[in-house]
Amino acid sequence: MQLIEMWRLDAGKVFDLVSSFPEDENGFENDAWNMQREDIPRYLHTLEDIAHGKVLHKGWVPATKFVLLDDDDNAVGIFNLRHRLNSQLRNGAGHIGYGIASAYRGRGYASKGLHLCLLKAKTLIDENEVYMSVLKTNRASLAVQLKNGARIDHEDELEYFTRITL
Repeated sequence: MQLIEMWRLDAGKVFDLVSSFPEDENGFENDAWNMQREDIPRYLHTLEDIAHGKVLHKGWVPATKFVLLDDDDNAVGIFNLRHRLNSQLRNGAGHIGYGIASAYRGRGYASKGLHLCLLKAKTLIDENEVYMSVLKTNRASLAVQLKNGARIDHEDELEYFTRITL
C-alpha cells in the first residue's frame, strides 16, 4: 500500500478514480467530479502547481493530493493534505481530507491511508499536530481518525474537530 502524488499517476487511472466519487459525500469534496477524460492532464498539472504554491486561488493554501494504491496497484482512495492552515481551514476542514472509493470501503483502506498521510504530513507541514474535521453522521470516518491517534478537540452541531499529534 502506498500514497502517490496524484499527478504522478496515469491520467486514465486518475479519471476512473475521480469519476467514482460524487461532488460531495460525507464532507469529502471532489473538485474533479464533472471532468471529462481529456481534462485530466491539465487538472494533474494544476494539482502539481498547487502543491508547490504556484497556482492558488484566493483563500487556498498549498496542498498535495495523493492517491492511495493498494498492493495490487488499484487506486482506492484520495487524500488531500493541506500544507498549512488559514482561518477558514482552521475553523473548518483542517489539514487532511480523504475519501475511499465505494467499491473499496470497509476493508481498512481509510485507516491505512490516513496513517500514510500522517507520515507525509511530518515532512510537509510545519506543525506538531494535524487538525481535521468529520461530520457527526460519518461514524466510520471518526473511527478511522481515532484509530490513528485522534482526540476530539471540540464539536459543533454538525461536526467533530479532531487533532492528531505528529
